[in-house]
Amino acid sequence: MNAQITAYISIMCAAGVLNLFLCIYAFYKRHTYSNIVYYFLAYVATITIYCFSSAVGLLATSIEEIKFWTSVQYIGIAVSPALGLLFVLKYYGFYLSKIMAVLVLLIPTITVLMVSTNDWHHLHYRVFKVDPFLGVPFIYQEEGFWYLVHGTFCFSYMFAAFLFACSRWKETNKVYRPQSITIILGQLIPIITAFLYLIDVTPRGVDPVPMVLWITSALYLWSIKSSRLFTMMPIDKDTIFNSINDGVVVLDDSKQLIEYNKAFQNIFPQLNKTMLGLNFLNMWELLTNKSFPYDFESLLNTKELTIGEAEDRKIYQISISPLRNLKNSKGYIIIFADITKLKELQLQLERQAYYDELTQINNRRAFFQQCEQDFITATTNSTPFTIILLDIDHFKKVNDTYGHHIGDEIIVHVVNRCKTQLPDTALFARSGGEEFVIALNGYNQIDALALAKDLCTSMESQVCVTEKASLNVTVSLGIAEANYETAETLHQLLNKADQALYSAKKAGRNRTGVYEEKNISLSI
Repeated sequence: MNAQITAYISIMCAAGVLNLFLCIYAFYKRHTYSNIVYYFLAYVATITIYCFSSAVGLLATSIEEIKFWTSVQYIGIAVSPALGLLFVLKYYGFYLSKIMAVLVLLIPTITVLMVSTNDWHHLHYRVFKVDPFLGVPFIYQEEGFWYLVHGTFCFSYMFAAFLFACSRWKETNKVYRPQSITIILGQLIPIITAFLYLIDVTPRGVDPVPMVLWITSALYLWSIKSSRLFTMMPIDKDTIFNSINDGVVVLDDSKQLIEYNKAFQNIFPQLNKTMLGLNFLNMWELLTNKSFPYDFESLLNTKELTIGEAEDRKIYQISISPLRNLKNSKGYIIIFADITKLKELQLQLERQAYYDELTQINNRRAFFQQCEQDFITATTNSTPFTIILLDIDHFKKVNDTYGHHIGDEIIVHVVNRCKTQLPDTALFARSGGEEFVIALNGYNQIDALALAKDLCTSMESQVCVTEKASLNVTVSLGIAEANYETAETLHQLLNKADQALYSAKKAGRNRTGVYEEKNISLSI
């Protein structure tokens, strides 16, 4: 063995040892790093195999040994560029599906198999024998078809990783740039060395690439220790932009569309890149077949926007912020936050707060909130205002005899009969149990009495059919008209109606009591 080969072996072994140390160190620290470290481990492991197998191959004494170590060497030659590309893509936040990763590794895997079985088909090397002039361990080779395929993909992977890392340079914050330099050089150094090997600038018969890989491993080790390569990583701005759950639209100072994210495209699937450059209002009309409900200036003050109708209706909270770049030119960013479920929940809570669950009419809280306003208006304008209290006769007996679920059916029956008789302007509410209250703005005592009689007649004439029996249902009512001369309150008016109701029930039920000053008249 001459001194030159010994030097080559020493350099390759040094590179292998350094990469092995890097691999062990990264594996030992893997729990303190992000998941990107596993891509790096696979990448460095194949480089380690490449370096050591190249060194051992130079110690071979026969063509069989050379072929064996060449097969092992190709695990690094073929696979490491692909793993390097996957590592770089993952490092900068590029989404990698499992199918994509498999496709990237497909050609390298085939290459490893082709080299190990080359004696059967000679597709990778047409000729592979000991160099007749230099002797063992130097090889004379003639490339086959698959060698060209492998070389094309191998350089493409390294060059793609290099270009991708370079393309992210401007977007990379200064704190991450030492890491980016390491990644760029980690791809560039093997590319340049492999190119020099292919054009026969390097020593004949020896692959120089594993002899320079100690430089890349030293750079990676420095970057891990000094700039926290795997604990502090940049994220691609496009990844952030498209990971936002809210729809985002970016406009220039002319209100033209210049960018949008995936969430906004999910709102409008027909949106595509051909619409870039359109005025926002024109784009909206194309997407919805409707004119935008606001001009742009009004949009600046818009808080909510409804898109679609019926079941497809969506409600979005709109927020618009002005943008300024380094040249101080203005633009806008519009964010569409889907608040449909929030609005539905809000409406549901409001309905629970203001509507009776069984009958779906106003509850006591809603009644007082609305009636107080109506009563003040009527008092101010001196218009008639009358209250009717309604109570279902013998309701407790129905519950005790047939059960509460039949009682619920009776309540619903009474509400439905009332709805057919009451005017649209009436404020109708369930005040509790079997009791109901009706506020009639613009009705005097005489008008209210006529309406109460109609209610009694309608109720008595319509049998309530339940699952257990057909029941005759009657109601008692109490009427009181507001007296503006005494400046009474709504609660005092309700109390008068309650006294009239009590008199109607005491007199035998199924009748109406009318409160009059100092006495109560009854009407059947």
